[in-house]
Amino acid sequence: NEDKLKAALLERILVTRGESITIQLAPEKALDSRDALTKTMYGALFLWVVSEVNQSVIWANESEVRSSTGVLDIFGFECFSINSFEQLCINFTNEALQQQFNKFIFKMEQAEYERESIQWDFISFPDNQDCLDTIQGK
Repeated sequence: NEDKLKAALLERILVTRGESITIQLAPEKALDSRDALTKTMYGALFLWVVSEVNQSVIWANESEVRSSTGVLDIFGFECFSINSFEQLCINFTNEALQQQFNKFIFKMEQAEYERESIQWDFISFPDNQDCLDTIQGK
């Protein structure tokens, strides 16, 4: 109901001694209400997606599992009997953060050294950008 949503986002109700007083929220407080509702909805939707994905990839009999997919994050593989979608999201996020670090610390700095003809020893590092691109592309 549109009217109830507007009231929930733009008003608060103060109850004193059985009497209800409706107070209009200041614009910044209304924005806070909107943001809180959005975060709650996003969180609930994410949990629902996680549950649905986990249900779709679960094996009824673990002895029948023939293959699995894992993402190595900066802390290494975590060995669980069941790696859920949540773990994939966590590992993916950690690896994406690691790539940002690598980009700024290694790739960009070394490119700058080359542009400025600064002598240095090239630092090799594992680059999992292809793996991230594959997951992000799906």
